Amino acid sequence: MTDVSDDLRRVGEALGHRAQWDAPLGARTTYRVGGTAALLVEPADEDDLVEVARAVNGVPIPVLVLGRGSNLLVADGGFSGLVVTLDNGFEELAIDGMEVRAGASVSLPVLARRTTAAGLSGLEWAVGVPGSVGGAVRMNAGGHGSETVATLVGYRWVDLMTATAADGRAAQLQSGYRHTALSSSDVVVSAAFRLVPGDPEIGAATIADIVRWRRANQPGGSNAGSVFTNPDGDSAGRLIEESGLKGFRLGSAEVSEKHANFIQADEHGSADDVAKLIAHVQAVVAETTGVTLRTEVRMVGFGCPGSGAG
Repeated sequence: MTDVSDDLRRVGEALGHRAQWDAPLGARTTYRVGGTAALLVEPADEDDLVEVARAVNGVPIPVLVLGRGSNLLVADGGFSGLVVTLDNGFEELAIDGMEVRAGASVSLPVLARRTTAAGLSGLEWAVGVPGSVGGAVRMNAGGHGSETVATLVGYRWVDLMTATAADGRAAQLQSGYRHTALSSSDVVVSAAFRLVPGDPEIGAATIADIVRWRRANQPGGSNAGSVFTNPDGDSAGRLIEESGLKGFRLGSAEVSEKHANFIQADEHGSADDVAKLIAHVQAVVAETTGVTLRTEVRMVGFGCPGSGAG
């Protein structure tokens, strides 16, 4: 077993059979590269998650809450803390009139298609985001002119540091662009949305248009979507292309020829190569255009132990 801190070892012993040591983590992300989690646990339901929180019990260890890993890059050296990823017990989806309640593990494309088919409108954009409801609330995911908080009414979460569950209103999130006030120890377990009436056929056509657009304009393969946030009034992809970096390769990582704000990883490639390419793109764009790009992808395990946890 990889060397771990005494604190993490105590948490692992408290979790007992629930926990996995040295669990593959990169394979749980859309990049499909990267190392292992020192310790990983998959709670089956909210009660189980509270039990996990009691095992953590305020112990000062790095914690990473993992959804579908669609906005995550894990270092080749892995993550030296505890990873909490929710099991399929969090996949409930209930529609009652205009109200929708979804478990944290429900995938956003499923949420988009199910609500549209039920004659509701407001979540069509989610069909193009390969994440989960919990992750969407955590980072205020969005696309195609909308975002999670546009229809979010409330959410339920468990605080791993206090082993308590609570309900919150959307306004409490203090949401911004791909950001909320939720901390690294807050695990979203469900969310409630209020939608508006829609025509299922029109909704299905909108979803089809979004899927076609993404296939035409964004690459497939191993990536985590947009690497950098767009600067005010500009496009990160345009700045990268203007800097002559479209198609630029560094080791097993490459700036996409299809969309310059995507960085692809080769099969069985290196997460550290992706990170080096991200840093190279930032440096060249800053030198060429004077604009410092900020990463949208979460970097886990790079630098000091536990960096990127959240």
